[in-house]
Amino acid sequence: MAEVPRLNGMIKCFEEKKPCFGAFCTPDVDSALAASQAKYDSIIFEMEHNIWDIRALRDSLQYMLNRKQIVDKGSVAPNVTPLVRIPANGNEKNQWLAKQALDIGAYGIIWPHVDTVDQAYNAVAACRYPRLKTAPRYEPTGIRGDSPGTAARYWGISNQEYYKKADVWPLDPNGEILVGLMIEGVEAVNNLDAMLSKVPGIGFILIGEGDLSQELGVPRQYEHPTVLEHMARVVATCKKYNVPVGHPHVDGKNVERILGEGFSYLMTSAGRSYASLDKGRELAKR
Repeated sequence: MAEVPRLNGMIKCFEEKKPCFGAFCTPDVDSALAASQAKYDSIIFEMEHNIWDIRALRDSLQYMLNRKQIVDKGSVAPNVTPLVRIPANGNEKNQWLAKQALDIGAYGIIWPHVDTVDQAYNAVAACRYPRLKTAPRYEPTGIRGDSPGTAARYWGISNQEYYKKADVWPLDPNGEILVGLMIEGVEAVNNLDAMLSKVPGIGFILIGEGDLSQELGVPRQYEHPTVLEHMARVVATCKKYNVPVGHPHVDGKNVERILGEGFSYLMTSAGRSYASLDKGRELAKR
């Protein structure tokens, strides 16, 4: 059986130490079509603050596919890698939401409001299949239920190939699933070092500066010194453990600063204008 090449373009960027560009996307056909043709590396279907409609998400994922792109590239890897932000906060431990999104083909799960080591462990475990205790990389213990057929079809590979690839990166260097944790409060900032040192398999960190700024008493004042101080702590901790870190509010005015501060994943506004995305890619020499 021939080796399946890298499918997750976001992981490919991280492996190559290149800034990765993405956006939040509503789970509807028109938005998915537009996102699939943009110059993003990935998009995150936003289902934390949208209705959890698994059928709409399934349709959106299908409309991310483009047969011409597959033929032109000679690879089933999507041009734009789709991930999903689920609605449950970290302390709710709703593994079933991650399971459903992964089972229809998502390449990663974003967990909002992860504050503790226990919550981080649960987030990674929910995205892994169980395995023998004697198997390498046993921890965090996988708890994902077995139903790979739809996801394997969506990825364009066999069930057995899917089993080999459907583990979390970078814990499994060949894994194609990304676990992203959102750091959105002071407790999370304070506990991030422990999370990254004790829980293998965290793919990247995404700062939730909206909620963080609320807790700090300066709601949506994204460039307030106190907010920037806490965000800088997150970036420094991620650098310590070589974990990519994302910024959720990138525009033409702040993109140069954010690149300079060491963010690895830059999320621009999705829509009709891609000016900030184009500027960011130009500055990053992408």
